[in-house]
Parts: sequence; structure tokens; C-alpha cells
Amino acid sequence: MERPAQAGEKAAAPQPRALVSDVVIVGCGVAGLYSALNLPRGLRVTMICKEDLESCDSMLAQGGICVMRDPDDYDSWFDDTMRAGHGECRAQSVDTMIWSSRDVIRDLVRLGVDFDRTPEGGFDYTREGAHSRPRILHHADVTGKEITTKLLAQVRRLANVEIHEHVCMDDLLVEGGSCVGIVAHDSRGRRLELRARDVILATGGVGGLYERSTNFPCLTGDGCRVAAAHGVTLDHMDYVQIHPTSLYTEKPGRAFLISESCRGEGAILLNAAGERFCDELQPRDVVSKAIYDQMEREGSRYVRLSFERVPEDVICGHFAHIWQRCLEEGYDIRREPIPVVPAQHYLMGGIHVGANSQTTLPHLYAAGETSCNGVHGANRLASNSLLESLVFSRLAARDIVRERHAA
Repeated sequence: MERPAQAGEKAAAPQPRALVSDVVIVGCGVAGLYSALNLPRGLRVTMICKEDLESCDSMLAQGGICVMRDPDDYDSWFDDTMRAGHGECRAQSVDTMIWSSRDVIRDLVRLGVDFDRTPEGGFDYTREGAHSRPRILHHADVTGKEITTKLLAQVRRLANVEIHEHVCMDDLLVEGGSCVGIVAHDSRGRRLELRARDVILATGGVGGLYERSTNFPCLTGDGCRVAAAHGVTLDHMDYVQIHPTSLYTEKPGRAFLISESCRGEGAILLNAAGERFCDELQPRDVVSKAIYDQMEREGSRYVRLSFERVPEDVICGHFAHIWQRCLEEGYDIRREPIPVVPAQHYLMGGIHVGANSQTTLPHLYAAGETSCNGVHGANRLASNSLLESLVFSRLAARDIVRERHAA
């Protein structure tokens, strides 16, 4: 029996609660959820998320998800991605993403994801900035929420997966030169050890570190931080994307994104005199710079986005969520321009991973925005992020299975 601490003695620190599974997945966005769905049902999987399940950036993705419409689309999509990324994209990763896209979309539909259709029943493709042709599937302007909620519903049906909300990762467990789990704490501050043969980090980006961001404030680069502390290689942490159009407000809190697909459907940027000042369909970094330059010339805090060229049925249908949010802020996009300003949006850099999402630390994988597989180069092409997360999280799951059989 353990002797109680005597007067003047320091009480022993409580032992951490230990959970043992086969795979630990940190993060419950599309990357974390899809990796869980692609692991065998015979493996015990523990998933954690820092806050509640709704507070992941996958839920916020508005525009859509890219797909190769036909083999003739490969060249133009590859070139669009490389051009937007300033030639710094990893060609092998871009190739993998494009060729995997049709299979991933078929799988999403099988899992219940509902993409918008034409009256004839085919997919309703839209176009966004820096895309040479329409190749983006969408569910109105809440595509990320549609995909994430349907994946979450499927994961919740799995008997081999446990999900723990409000559990925050603090560190990796590393023994013998390999990752063997993570250290975390729950909402009551209790220390947890989650041990597993393999760990997948899917912790999202860094928007919570910025004053103005479209990300949830809880996204503070945790995966990159703990990985770097153990000598895991990071790539291009300075490659941070600024989205051209968030709704301008003086209220504190997360910036509301005005999807790039609005400009793809005809919305135009105007200066204070009501004049267009740039090509709205250039890559995001180019349009953001044009907006900043225009604001500096005018001495203004925002520019304006006009929907005058977008049909009203598209505004009320495709962009219903954006329309309603703008109404809440006092703007009717059917009748007037809205004030917009650039905001931090996405991390192209992150934890360096190989072709199968493996990091430089054995048994540690990374997928989604926290990873850097080279798809996005120095500047992400619109609507590549959801697909990239799905493709490379599935590759992580497959590599975990392959390595278990090879051991």
C-alpha cells in the first residue's frame, strides 16, 4: 500500500492515465477521419481533437474539391497547380493527387457525400482562380462541412474507433528512435499517455497564431511544434497563404471567408471609385497583393467585391451560406458590394513527409495541412486542399498496414 505523504514531504506526481491502441490519430478533420476509415477494422484506433468535433478547418472549406474530369484534364490541372505554386510543387505528389482524384470522389459518394448536380444528373463543376477550366465539385458553399460530417458519421459507426473530444496533444512519446504514442491532457488538466505502434498527426494549420485568419483560433501548429521538438524535419514553414477575400469587419474573432468560387462565378473586385483593378482569377497570392496595393493607394482598410455579374439564383443557391452571413452583417450581396480584405488562410509548409505520408521519425505520419508533401509548392491552388488531405491520409493508412505485414 502506498504511504501517504508526510508533513514537509512533496506529494508524488499523479501517474498519467494510459490508453493503448494500435493507431493514434491526432485531429478529426477530413485527414484524420479518412485515415481512420481506411484502416482495417481489426486495428484499435484512438482519435483525439483539441476542442469539439465542429472546430476543425475542414468544416469551413467553402469552395469545393477538385477532380480530374477526364484524362485530357490531367495536363492542364498539373500545369495549373505548378504555376500557382511558383514551380516549387513536388511533381510526384501532384501526379499522385491528380490520378487518385476520381477514385477518392467515387469513394466519397459511396460514403454519402452529396455533390451538387446539373438538371441532367451529372456533376455540376465550377471554376476558381488560377484554374484553366471548371473541375471543382461542390455542395453549395459548404462543401467542407458536407464532406466532414458524412465522414464523421461513418467513423462513428466503427466499433474499433474511439473519439475523444477536448483532448490536447502536448508531446510525442519516443522510445528507441521511434514514435510510440503521444502525451496529452484532457479538459480537466489530467495527463494522458496514448500509446500505439503508429501515430498520424492531422492537427491542421497555424491560423490561431495570426491576428486575422479564416481558421479556428485553436489551430496553433501543435503538430509541427511537437514534431520539431524531436528533430522531425519541417519544410517551408514560411509558406503561408493569404486568402484575398474575407469579409471586412471590426469585430474580433475568426475572419469569415468569401469563397474564391464567388469570383469563379463572376464576382469582381472594385476600388473606392467602383472600378475593377485586377484580374480576379489570378492565383491567390497575386490577387492578395493587388488588393493590398490598392488599399495602400487609397489609404483604405478594404476593397469591395461585387456580385453584379452573378445570377441571383446562383447567389441564393450556390452561395446561400455566404449570402445569409452577409445579411447578418448588414449587406445584401444581391444589391450591393461587400467590403473584403485579405486574411491568413493556409499553411503550405509543415512536417516533411514522403510519398506515403511518413515523416522522418519512424512510425510517425502526418497528413492534411500540418504536413508538407509538396503538392502546394509556395502557393496553394484553390480547392486542392480537401483532395490532397484525403489522398495522402489514405496513403498513410495503407502504409501503416503494409509495414505491419512487413514487420
